[in-house]
Amino acid sequence: MALYYVAHRLFAAHDRALGAYIAGRLARRTGTGAVFLPFCDTDEENLVSDCKGRRLFELDCERLRRVDGMIAVLHGPSLDDGVCMEIGYAAALGIPVVIVSTDFQTYGPGSDGSVFTFAEPLLDQLATTVIRADRLGAPSSPGHHNRFYAFLGQNLHPVRVAATQAVDALLAARSAEPAAARRSSASPHLAFIEPSPYLTDDIWADITAELDARGWTTHVAQRFRHCADIIDATRADWTAAAAAGLAVVDTRGPETPPGAALVTGACAAAGRPVLAAHTGSWQTFASGREPNWRNLMVQYAVSERFAGISEFATILDRLQ
Repeated sequence: MALYYVAHRLFAAHDRALGAYIAGRLARRTGTGAVFLPFCDTDEENLVSDCKGRRLFELDCERLRRVDGMIAVLHGPSLDDGVCMEIGYAAALGIPVVIVSTDFQTYGPGSDGSVFTFAEPLLDQLATTVIRADRLGAPSSPGHHNRFYAFLGQNLHPVRVAATQAVDALLAARSAEPAAARRSSASPHLAFIEPSPYLTDDIWADITAELDARGWTTHVAQRFRHCADIIDATRADWTAAAAAGLAVVDTRGPETPPGAALVTGACAAAGRPVLAAHTGSWQTFASGREPNWRNLMVQYAVSERFAGISEFATILDRLQ
C-alpha cells in the first residue's frame, strides 16, 4: 500500500487544523492507513520519552524513508524550517512533493524578472507541483447577518480548493513518476556550502580554505549571490547539494533559513554529515520535551555545530 506524508507547521492550532483537513481529504481517496500526519500520528502531546524531541525526529524520518508522496503546506516569507527540512529529505529521495500555499504574494529580486512562489527559489525547483489558491471565494449573498463569518467563508473557500487540487496533483504525480527518477548521483569528495541569505559577514572564504586544504571540492551556493540567471543557479545549487558528501550550512540568526533546512534534509536522507554554523540563540521549550536550539527536524539532522573557524577545523580533522 502506498503511504503519503502531510508536512505542515505544528506550533499553533490553526496550523494543525489545516494539516488535518488536507490529510482528511487525502485519506478519502487513499484510505486513512495510507496517510501519515505528524503530531497526530506520533501522538506528540502525550508521547513520553527520555529525549522526546529526538524520538519525534526518528519517528518522522522513519515515515519519510518509506513514503510515496508528500503534501507540504507553506505560507508567507518566513517559511517553517521543519517543513523545509522534510521537503529536502523527500526531494533527495526522489519522492514527489506537492507544495500548497494560499499566500497572495510572490517573491523575486527585482533585477532579472524572475518571480518565485516563495522567498526561497529552491522550493519552486524541488516541488513536483505548487498549488496556489490565493484568491478569496465569492462573497456571500447581501445581507449576511455577520460580516466576519461571511469573510471567514470567503477564506475557507481557497483552503478547500487547495486541498482538492493538492490531492489530485499528488496522486497524478505518484502514478507518473517513479521515486528513483529524481535522485542525484553521489560526489563523496564534494562539500556544499550554504551561506545565510540574511547575514553579510563572510566567514565562508575561511571555511572554503579549510575544506580545500583537506582535499574537498567545494560548491558555494550561488542563487542569492547576484547571479545573472537565478533559475540556473538554483538548479546547480540543488544538484550539488543533493550529491555532496558533506554540507556546511548557516543556521545563525533567529531561525534557520529555508535553504539551510532543505539542504540539511537532503543530507539526512542520504546519511551524509551536516555541519552548522551556530553561535548560540534562544532555545525553544515545550512540555515534556528537551530544550531545542532549532526546530527538532533540523537540530537532530545536523551532525555537529561550530561557532568559529578553529572549531570548524577541529571537526573536519575528526571527520577525516
